[in-house]
Amino acid sequence: MNKHLELMISRCPELEACVADLEEAFQLWRESFASGYKTLVCGNGGSAADSEHIVGELMKGFLLERPLGGAFFKQAVEAFGDHGRYLASHLQGALPTISLSSHTGLVTAFGNDVTFDTVYAQQVYGYGVPGDVLIALSTSGNSKNVINAIQVATLRGLVTIGFTGSSGGQMADLCDVTIRAPHQETYRIQECHQAMYHTLCAMLEEAFFEQT
Repeated sequence: MNKHLELMISRCPELEACVADLEEAFQLWRESFASGYKTLVCGNGGSAADSEHIVGELMKGFLLERPLGGAFFKQAVEAFGDHGRYLASHLQGALPTISLSSHTGLVTAFGNDVTFDTVYAQQVYGYGVPGDVLIALSTSGNSKNVINAIQVATLRGLVTIGFTGSSGGQMADLCDVTIRAPHQETYRIQECHQAMYHTLCAMLEEAFFEQT
């Protein structure tokens, strides 16, 4: 078992039941990034905050440093001299991830002009390409705008990974992988979600940025 999963279980033994789904989600997510694709993330309320949190862990260093080197560093220095060196030295390796919850202007405009229950579906349609991943968070598994996003993602050929509560809700039958926190109370589910997505982010970072 991956060391990050072992650490998660040591801290939260109840999450051992989620390990198989987490391992499957990791493989699909890693393959997407390795093939040059991006990730879209969505949720409501605390899950919207979790969407932004996931972006923060993947788009910059989380547990590891991610210094740039190689061709980009050389290109920056050749193009801009000392300032290019500064730029390249102050950037980090990134796994391209977008929170659909963060686009306030678009979300409010689309919700006002069309409907709020397809604000995430619209973004999946506009941003998503086959091979991308959609991370969908809903403690109930039934959030209408999240369900609509999953359905459009499926039609567009995205991989869908859901985080929800013990029942799974509608998401259980829609996502490629559904990771169910073993609770029914919203705040307990969200506590589990954070532990689990932190673990996946650590595993992804290690897969792409571990210094050898």
